[in-house]
Amino acid sequence: DATLAYVRKPVGKTSVRLETYFSLVADSPALQIVTEAQLWYSKKALAGGAYASLPLLSAVAPFKAGGRGGPSAYTDVAAGDIAIRNVADIYVFPNTLKIVKITGAELSDWLERSAGIFNQIKPGDEEQLLVNQAFPAYNFDVIDGVTYAIDVSQPSKFDGDGKPLNMNAKRIVNLALNGKPVQAEDVFAVVSNNYRASGGGLFAGAVSKNIIYDSPDYSRDIVASYLAQAGSVAPKADNNWTLAPFPAAKNVVLETSPAAKELVSTVKGVTFIGDGAGGFAKFRVTLGG
Repeated sequence: DATLAYVRKPVGKTSVRLETYFSLVADSPALQIVTEAQLWYSKKALAGGAYASLPLLSAVAPFKAGGRGGPSAYTDVAAGDIAIRNVADIYVFPNTLKIVKITGAELSDWLERSAGIFNQIKPGDEEQLLVNQAFPAYNFDVIDGVTYAIDVSQPSKFDGDGKPLNMNAKRIVNLALNGKPVQAEDVFAVVSNNYRASGGGLFAGAVSKNIIYDSPDYSRDIVASYLAQAGSVAPKADNNWTLAPFPAAKNVVLETSPAAKELVSTVKGVTFIGDGAGGFAKFRVTLGG
C-alpha cells in the first residue's frame, strides 16, 4: 500500500498530453520535458566552473516508441497530474546523468548514428517503411540546442550496432547552433546518461574519458525534481530537427500505435492510411512536411 501510494503521488502537472507515437518523425513534447529538465539541472551543475561557457546541448531518446516492443510500447501520459509512475513512463531506464565534452565533428557523427534508425528511402510510388523496426528507439538520440535535418534519401553512415558502414554518407544536413553552421572544431557540452556516456551504442564522442560532469542523480529523479519546482509545465516541441524534404518519394509509411489516430492532426505531413501488421496502424509521411 505504501509503495502504491508513493508511485501515485503527484509531483507536478502538465497542460499537454505527453506521448511518443510520432516521436520518430517529429519533435515530441514528451522528449522536450526531459531535455528541459536535463538542461535545468546541468546549467546549475556547470555554473562557475571551467566548462560553464561551452554551448550546452541535451540528448534524449524516445525510450518507448514501438518497434520490437509492439504497438503498446509507447509513452502516453494524459494532461493533468504527473505522478512518480508517469515519470518512470517518460524516462524508462534507471540511468544517471552525465555530461560529455565533444567536438562539432563528433556531434555530427553522434546524430548520424541516431539517423541509422531510418531505412534509406528511394524515389517512386512503391510503399516504403520509414523506420527500421529492428533499430532500438533508445538509440535514436535527438539533441536539443542545435538545429538540423535528416536526409533519409541517403544511406546510413553506421550500421545498427554503430560500426562504420558508409563513411562518406551524410544524412545530417544544416547542422547549426543559433543559425550558425557547426564546424568540426567547435566544442560542446552534451547532457546524456551513464549508458551513452560510457560507450553504450557506440556514439562518437560518448566515451568515459570525455565525461566532464559525473552526477550520482538518476535522470528520472531529475525530471521529477524539475516538475516539482515548476509546479505546472506546458512542454512544447521546439522542432529543432526535421526530416529533410524528399518529394520524389510518394508512399513513405510509418507504423505506430492505433492510438496515434486521434493525434494525427497535431503532426504536420502525417496521414492515417489503414491498419498495419501486428496490431500497428499505418500512416503516410510526407517527407519535409
